[in-house]
Order: sequence, then structure tokens, then C-alpha cells
Amino acid sequence: MRFFTGVFLYSVIILSFVGCKKESSLTKNNKDSVASSVTNKVAKDSSIIKSSATEVFGFQTELCNNKAYFNPQKYTVEQLEDTYKLWYHLGGVSFNTPSVFNVNSLSEVRKNREKILAKLDKDFEEKKKLYNQLKIVDNTYWQKIKEQRYKALHQEYEKEKLQMEAYSDPSVLLNSKFSGKCKNFASALNSTDDAIISEWRKVRERVSKSNADPERIMNDFETHLKEPNWKDYAIIDLITFGWGNCANAQIERPAQDEKMNKEFENLFIKIDSECDEP
Repeated sequence: MRFFTGVFLYSVIILSFVGCKKESSLTKNNKDSVASSVTNKVAKDSSIIKSSATEVFGFQTELCNNKAYFNPQKYTVEQLEDTYKLWYHLGGVSFNTPSVFNVNSLSEVRKNREKILAKLDKDFEEKKKLYNQLKIVDNTYWQKIKEQRYKALHQEYEKEKLQMEAYSDPSVLLNSKFSGKCKNFASALNSTDDAIISEWRKVRERVSKSNADPERIMNDFETHLKEPNWKDYAIIDLITFGWGNCANAQIERPAQDEKMNKEFENLFIKIDSECDEP
């Protein structure tokens, strides 16, 4: 009888030991599972926080101070600054050459031609360097705008150089890349007096149609035509208002329009603006 009692107690002890081992194993597995779940959640939450993080880029437009929020995983501040320059500051006239509207300014340009051309060359080199250093956003639209504006810069430089030279020597206009659509002005300037006067009159008539006082425009033409230096007046009109406007229209500038504005806005998550009254 004692023997069976001993066996029974021994069996209970063994079963209890095995039961403890199993419970310990299950507990460990549950802890590992919970730990793994927490780790995955933290990693996932960190990913969400990282992807939703934004930085602020400030920029100005004509009437507004703007605070734009962007994803730093997509663009850098430097890229946005350079894209802003391309969009807002490099869309206008690139060179500041003298305007010629009267005989006094014509005389100044002729006298200072070499200095004017040297400054134009210097400005052109600086503008090219600026474009080449631009690190804009890696975006098909803006890369294309940069290429178009760089091409327009070269065209504008050539146009300005020819125009400044032509006030002293109109023959430089004859074989330029602008001579196709602007050939009538170049040809007249290098032809007979009658041809110059005929084309000059056409320019004056066209200008008069868009002027508030068309009669004055034509009266000035008749007055200048009788003066000894009439040809200087003809050169001013034929180059400044004739060839110059015609050549400027041939420059292939990308349109500074609502689409371009929208493309710039689309670089940001949102934009807060403080604007003055126009």
C-alpha cells in the first residue's frame, strides 16, 4: 500500500513539473508576441511621423508674404529657393541696355557704344553663370522652364547686342537670325532715302493707331522729315519701334501665366499668405 502511495505522489510531482514548464513556455511566447507587436507599432508610428513631417519655406510676391509648407523628403530648401528665383525673378527683361527714343539718347549710345557692349557682355556672362548654378527641383516641368529661359537669355543677348550696334551701323541687321520676319526694317535702313522714308512712315502710322493722340504722332513725323538730321529720327523709329519690337517678339520666352503659378504652388502642401491691399 505504501508503494502505490509513493508512486502516486511521484507521478503528481512529475505532472506538476511538466505543467510548470509548459506554462513558462506559453508565458514566454505571449511576452515575445506582445513585444513584437509593440515594436512593429512603434516602427509604423515612426514612419507615419517621418512622412508627415513638414518644413517651412518663406517667399515674397508682389503684395504678399508667404509661408509655404513642404515635404523635406521631396525637396531641399536650396532647390525651392532656386525654383522661386526661376519662377519669380528671372521671367522679365534680362539686360538693362539704354533706351533710345530721341536724338540725344541716340547720340549717347553712339558715343558710348563700346562701353555699353562691354557691360552687356559682362551681364550676359553673369546671367549664364547664374542659370548654370541653379539647383531647381527635379521636376520635368521646371527643368523645361529652365531650359527655355536659358535659351531665351541667349536670344535676348543677341537681340540687344545687334540693336546697340545698329544705331551706329544698321548693316549689322541684314544677316542676323532675326532678319527673317524683321527683314523689311533691316532692308529699309540699308537702302535708299525713299525706301527709308516709306518704311518710316509705315511705322509712324502703326504707332499712331495705338496712341491717344494719333495726329500728334504724324505731325511729328512730318516735322522731323524736314529737318537736316531727319535720318537720325528715322533710324530711331525704325530700330526702336520697328526692328526692335519685331525682334523682341521672336524671342522664345515661356509664358509667365496662371499655369506656371499653379505649378509653383503645387510644390507645397499648403501656403499661408499675408497680403497688403492692392
